[in-house]
Amino acid sequence: MLSISDQDLSLRRRQFLKIGGLGLGGLTLSQLLAEREAAGIGQLNSDRSVIFLFLHGGPSQTETFDPKPNAPAGIRSATGDIATSIPGLRFGATFPKLASRSHLFSIVRTFQTGDGNHDIKPIVGRDSGGANLGSIYARVAGTNHPVTGMPRNVALFPRAVAPDSQPENNNFGRFTSTGALGSAFAPFVPGAGGNAQADMQLMISRKRLDDRRNLLGELDRVKQAINVEGLAGNDRLNRQAFETIVGGVANAFDLSNENQKVIESYDTAPLVRPENISRKWRNYNNYVDNAQSLGKLLLLARRLCESGCGFVTVTTNFVWDMHSDINNAGVEEGMQYMGLPLDHALSALIDDLESRGLRDKVMVVACGEMGRTPKINARGGRDHWGGLAPLLIYGGGLKMGQVIGESNADASRPAADPMNNQNLIATVMHQLMDVGQLRTVTSLPQDVMRAVTAAEPIPGLL
Repeated sequence: MLSISDQDLSLRRRQFLKIGGLGLGGLTLSQLLAEREAAGIGQLNSDRSVIFLFLHGGPSQTETFDPKPNAPAGIRSATGDIATSIPGLRFGATFPKLASRSHLFSIVRTFQTGDGNHDIKPIVGRDSGGANLGSIYARVAGTNHPVTGMPRNVALFPRAVAPDSQPENNNFGRFTSTGALGSAFAPFVPGAGGNAQADMQLMISRKRLDDRRNLLGELDRVKQAINVEGLAGNDRLNRQAFETIVGGVANAFDLSNENQKVIESYDTAPLVRPENISRKWRNYNNYVDNAQSLGKLLLLARRLCESGCGFVTVTTNFVWDMHSDINNAGVEEGMQYMGLPLDHALSALIDDLESRGLRDKVMVVACGEMGRTPKINARGGRDHWGGLAPLLIYGGGLKMGQVIGESNADASRPAADPMNNQNLIATVMHQLMDVGQLRTVTSLPQDVMRAVTAAEPIPGLL
């Protein structure tokens, strides 16, 4: 619990010791720091982080990273294709920035999610025991970083950076689901509630609590009002707990603390302006939210990883469903709304991580719940398809600048050696923890062990 009084900022020592609870199962952060320091635990965890960008709605494998330029019209990419920085490798034409950086990441062309259903696999699904992958990680690593106090598991939706956006879409599954692990391991959701936020009990008016900017300002005001040295001068761990919670954690979530040029480099809003999107599509607001928020969500994710967060789920609302029906644009028009922001935002994130020397420290995964049909329908759209789906992986100490496997002639199936959700989950978890050592631990739930060890990582990446 974090108890802050709106009427009286003269916190007594007893009140101060409540600071730092943030979903730690009854322990204050200072207690956790003391126990970690004494026991020397945490050997299972690597010092890496994962940003999992979930492309909600199911992106087309053909218009993204497997354009099949020699296939007949109606099968090959409707947006054309473009050369990349790897000789012979081509992407869909709405990805010029990623194409010029293809040597920095890897593409898996044999990835299958299992079916063509709208849900939120593989981030939450049967292969993860119904839990967000970040919750599985938090069950092993702990819910908060032992030094910075940062929540280990965070989910970012458009409202985290664009308060006027729609709320997250949970019609096809809850991104904050923890399966059988329990609510203590749910992702922290800035700007949209969540268990960790509920544990931060700020005794201020509801109107002010609803405004994330005021919350951050309140933390700053409390920090200035308390003489930390005088309050806990003889208690190093309590002092550290206070500073991390009201200092580093609040700072990490506040984009106003970022360099303005960096913010501008991520900004996807100028690429797809609301007035240039056709209002005949019912998903118009989804396209707007995607363009307005995607880049800044990835910037926020990078800031959180630098501050000790181990797993960040990033998604915008339902934008990748490209049927060309009453709800959605077709592939040619839709990729202008979706492909251009993705190309810009992912490229900005990769450049930023490279410039900060974080290539080996942060792993980025980009995929959706399925792919799209190999043949364009009569309206100019592609429908649901579970036989093949795009998958991009960057960093995390993995082998980059390659294509894993190949699809068949029409990009409907892997030509050989298909990879599935379990292989992707294993790849992610091998980067976050020592899976070999994890197998010797008997105290972890079977759902965790099963999700982490059910399959081998994608070959060629490790």
